[in-house]
Amino acid sequence: MLLEMEKDLQVVGEAEDGRQAVALVKKLRPAVALMDIAMPLLNGLEATRQIRKDCPDTKVFILSAHGHAAFVKQATRVGAAGFLLKHTSSTVLAKAIREVQKGNTFFSPDIAKKLPGRDQKSPARAGQFKQKSNHLSSREMEVLQLIAEGQPNKQVAAELGLRFKTVDKHRQHLMSKLNIHDVAGLTRYAIAEGIIENAAG
Repeated sequence: MLLEMEKDLQVVGEAEDGRQAVALVKKLRPAVALMDIAMPLLNGLEATRQIRKDCPDTKVFILSAHGHAAFVKQATRVGAAGFLLKHTSSTVLAKAIREVQKGNTFFSPDIAKKLPGRDQKSPARAGQFKQKSNHLSSREMEVLQLIAEGQPNKQVAAELGLRFKTVDKHRQHLMSKLNIHDVAGLTRYAIAEGIIENAAG
């Protein structure tokens, strides 16, 4: 509603979860996608990575209730061009969207402090996703999130349209790559990496 009051900004679509957000961006090709981090089915960080890969002309901007360093770090790694906290005024949010659309980066002061040494003049290079040593695929990231959210293999298979055996194989690969051998460990890893938010935090 706030954005629709800005004469030069138009909201072309809204998504209820990360997977729908990716699908809508592919269909509508907006100039800027405004993304939360905590979203069901596919978190905002993985959704951002997929959008930046499949729709590089769409800039992604993170608007989150949490500004933890892990989230900020991951957001820039997957290609987000900006990051604001949800309590930010509508005026600043509109300004941030305009800046990102121009190809610039925009971070709230509190968030910028968590990016030491970041090259603010080169958003493309600074925001480029850096593959981590574990080389998790997008599908493995999706499976990891759903497992960390407490969903059993059968439910994960239904959500992702995969066979049960395929999900079990992804789970085994995840544990092998990360050297983690129980669901509790996968959940701790997902929280630490900003893949899901800590409900207790």
